[in-house]
Amino acid sequence: MNQRNLQGEIHRTSRRSFLGLGLGAIAAATFMAGLGMSTASAGELEKEELKFGFIKLTDMAPLAIAYEKGYFEDEGLYVTLEAQANWKVLLDRVIDGQLDGAHMLAGQPLGATIGFGTQAHIITAFSMDLNGNGITVSNDIWKQMKPNIPHEDGKPVHPIKADYLKPVVDKYKSEGKPFNMGMVFPVSTHNYELRYWLAAGSIHPGFYAPHKGDISGQIKADALLSVTPPPQMPATMEAGTIYGYCVGEPWNQQAVFKGIGVPVITDYEIWKDNPEKVFGVSKDWADKNPNTHKAVVKAMIRAAKWLDENDNANRMEAVKILSYPEYVGADEEVIANSMTGTFEYEKGDKRAVPDFNVFFRYNATYPYYSDAIWYLTQMRRWGQISEYKPDSWYMDIAKKVYRPDIYAEAAKELIAEGKLKADEFPDFASEDGFRDPQTHFIDGVTYDGRKPNDYLTKFKIGLKGKETL
Repeated sequence: MNQRNLQGEIHRTSRRSFLGLGLGAIAAATFMAGLGMSTASAGELEKEELKFGFIKLTDMAPLAIAYEKGYFEDEGLYVTLEAQANWKVLLDRVIDGQLDGAHMLAGQPLGATIGFGTQAHIITAFSMDLNGNGITVSNDIWKQMKPNIPHEDGKPVHPIKADYLKPVVDKYKSEGKPFNMGMVFPVSTHNYELRYWLAAGSIHPGFYAPHKGDISGQIKADALLSVTPPPQMPATMEAGTIYGYCVGEPWNQQAVFKGIGVPVITDYEIWKDNPEKVFGVSKDWADKNPNTHKAVVKAMIRAAKWLDENDNANRMEAVKILSYPEYVGADEEVIANSMTGTFEYEKGDKRAVPDFNVFFRYNATYPYYSDAIWYLTQMRRWGQISEYKPDSWYMDIAKKVYRPDIYAEAAKELIAEGKLKADEFPDFASEDGFRDPQTHFIDGVTYDGRKPNDYLTKFKIGLKGKETL
């Protein structure tokens, strides 16, 4: 087992040596670096010692596995993994160079690049997983929802729609009480999934109006959504500050184990096989370190494959690794509840959800333009993008942020090295970056990434066309 520092940071010692580098070469390298140019020859790593950030969630697993299984070292990389306090701190540290890259919310590189919140050009060449989130409500809210939910053989019929929550929210509104819910960040998958679920049940989750200086996201809202860091979700709900939340694992299962709440739906049931986290780096860093970046992607592709191979045969080992305090730090039993093909809803109601966590199959690691465009449509739907944008704009931003070209280079090297097979990846000769139109949404709406504005017109709740606040 690798040596660990249990203060939340782990690292390997670099063996990089500059002893053979002459003064002239150093001067040339310094000049080129000053111009933002890569100083490495073809295939040579520009930077070997790297620090990556993550949030304590099970979907940081590709980073942990790439480290623990030596895949980073196989690529000549000596990596430090460091838990971050919250998503904002993580993003800021990537932008200012304290971190070389990080486990990010899929919306973060997009939000930063278009200037919602912090302005910075962030890119991703690797999608870390599909699915992995859930929506949990407090015991009291569950008690109020339950009479509205159809039952079969004494158990609730899934998926549980927000339609069954609406009478509860309406009651709170009629009594003048705010109905507060938590999500992890304004451009998080969790925010958009929670909003999607609520709106599908005719509960308005509120608008943003950054052009008016209002970034609360609560304009016209029936349910008031606010930010809470993932590990704090259960305690915040237990304290009564929020009545429910959308978060990644293990923080839904933690509510079950603590007996304080009930996960009512997973994101797999809201949007089957939705993209969740990505590995993000700054555009400047990627430009200066192209070979290093490709090596990082190679290591993480191998880690993702390991996590899913042989029908998830390695998941219990992964659970043990993730339980270490420097990674997720939750009990193995809690992490295993969702990482091993099941998900527990109401206490004792454990159901098979084999694809709750997907890391490699279904081309999970490939950064599809259509995934990026879906997030941009939700930013527009809820007002984070204040004004109408043509379809071409969505495509331009997707290509600016999502980099399947870098991914393809990494994958082709792995194939050439015999570490993976060509049929485990998209057909790079014909792949255009768009998934086929997706139909597995809880409200039955079909998403075609090639037609973002047409997609937005299909929703009763949300901005569309030339509408502004």
